[in-house]
Amino acid sequence: MTTRKATPPALAAVVLGTTLVLGACGSSGSSQSSSTTLPSATSPASPTTPADPAYHPTIVPSAFTSHVTNPYFPLRPNTTDVYQGTRDGQPQRDEVVISSEIRTIMGVRCQVVRDTVTSNGALVEKTTDWYAQSSTGDVWYFGEATAEYVNGQISSTHGTWEAGVDSAQPGIIMKAHPKPGDSYRQEYRPGQAEDTAKVLQTTATVKVPVGTFHNVVVTNDTDPLNPDKSDHKSYASGVGMIHSERVRSGHHEVIDLVRYG
Repeated sequence: MTTRKATPPALAAVVLGTTLVLGACGSSGSSQSSSTTLPSATSPASPTTPADPAYHPTIVPSAFTSHVTNPYFPLRPNTTDVYQGTRDGQPQRDEVVISSEIRTIMGVRCQVVRDTVTSNGALVEKTTDWYAQSSTGDVWYFGEATAEYVNGQISSTHGTWEAGVDSAQPGIIMKAHPKPGDSYRQEYRPGQAEDTAKVLQTTATVKVPVGTFHNVVVTNDTDPLNPDKSDHKSYASGVGMIHSERVRSGHHEVIDLVRYG
């Protein structure tokens, strides 16, 4: 799982000068949005939160593009975002590379994003993610190939999934017009990947090493397969995810954006 989608099991905790003010109003100088509708020839269905083996959104390839421009989840090819934090006292670094590669999944051209997590120079996790944007501006998540490492060797590929394979279905990673109370499925492979999200608010002020942002979208990401995991993620318009904090589990984990573009 990726930093942009969900905090990796090995990643981050201890705020690096981060301030999150819920309910604060303001402007980050970049604020846009779009909208989500029900399925049609040009707009696929939004996933629902409750676990449902019958979950099967309508995907019309012509309704998607690999050019992801949603202001809260922009993917600009050939750019790199860097996040830093600690977990259990160990420093962690996450480098997210938005490549120029395209992968076709379920007939949809998806943007390829590569995510590498290290700790003290040692490889912890490598993930490749696939995203596409619908005609209404929702960013859909079509899967990930993930591997965790111990002593330089792959220790687990749990969480790997691809839409259309083994009953897996795509989900929404960021809505076009996020509103408080919105809830949606982010991914769905039964028993492997079932993360969901709920929008808590859209007017937060968040300070991270790269700056202070206003009108930030804050989501609560949960995993029915791991009820003790709950992540609050903050997304700034024109930038994407800037902060993530695990608010419920055996560990307190926080990561911050330290470089982007």
